[in-house]
Amino acid sequence: MTDLNQLELDLINAIGSADGVQALEDLRVSALGRAGSISGLLKGLGAMSPDERRTEGPRINGLRDRVASALAARKAELEAAELEARLKSEHMDLTLPPRAARAGSVHPTLQVMDEMVALFADMGFSVAEGPDIEDDFHNFTALNFPPRHPAREMHDTFFLKPDPETGERKVLRTHTSPVQIRTMMSTTPPIRIIAPGRTFRKDSDATHTPMFHQVEGLVIDRDIHMGHLKWTLETFVARFFEVEGIDARFRPHHFPFTEPSAEMDIRCDRSGGLLKLNEGDSWMEILGCGMVHPNVLRTCGIDPDEYQGFAFGMGVDRLAMLKYGIPDLRPMFEADSRWLSHYGFSAFSAPSPAAGLS
Repeated sequence: MTDLNQLELDLINAIGSADGVQALEDLRVSALGRAGSISGLLKGLGAMSPDERRTEGPRINGLRDRVASALAARKAELEAAELEARLKSEHMDLTLPPRAARAGSVHPTLQVMDEMVALFADMGFSVAEGPDIEDDFHNFTALNFPPRHPAREMHDTFFLKPDPETGERKVLRTHTSPVQIRTMMSTTPPIRIIAPGRTFRKDSDATHTPMFHQVEGLVIDRDIHMGHLKWTLETFVARFFEVEGIDARFRPHHFPFTEPSAEMDIRCDRSGGLLKLNEGDSWMEILGCGMVHPNVLRTCGIDPDEYQGFAFGMGVDRLAMLKYGIPDLRPMFEADSRWLSHYGFSAFSAPSPAAGLS
């Protein structure tokens, strides 16, 4: 039969020398666990005679209780010691001078987007949003894209895997125009919105990235014409670049979702690495626009004989480059804190037409 006194002595000594909570837990399992030494003795009581059980039962149970008490006491000591060590290692000397704060800054893209939202809000536009992942109908079909239009092809669009049941291919939206479709299908005119957000196309160089930001605008009402579009865009561009007025021209162009369509150019001088507006003989394309195509209105359930409208779209990142002298688009997406500290803006100065933009 096991010498209970010797077993208790061995266990108490091992508990006293345990140097950590995990080591103590291992001891508890080896003694009191399902297959532990003391648990084995308790299981053996069933094979003893009644007289032996009356003698050995209290001794084994007493051993179990004393070992359990020793384990609990040692655990409390070890936890207190660990807490004391943590408090010593993690203390803070409040008499020391503070560390130099790392000042954060607002990314130029977000700064410019906030500026644009502030300006268009002042002109009566509200902000509308939509999903980054779109279906073919909202991204192409409802916008009057023909079935074999080049923009639908793989070289320009990020297609997702076809749905195994329907075969439909979702896309990463190539513009924020689907927001215009969703708004026209869910809202009764008059409508005056801008749709800022991320867009995706397979393109990458100094002035293009696979993911970029756009702001598109939409106005739907009775008796809307190109004169309203021209005034809106010239007013916005002048206020955005913080000049009194802007020399602009509108060149005929083609977009499937507008008719007539145009691109807006502004007169500038780019000599010497600087952009000077309303000077020189150069013209720079800045955005696309046009009157909403009647087919788009019909698709959205709007009668083109009663309502007309205009739409426009421009790249936020490229406007940031022009306004703040950023030479290359790609570093804007590289998460370099040095670049951001140079081109970033204070987070405590929100753009507003009254207080100033930049």
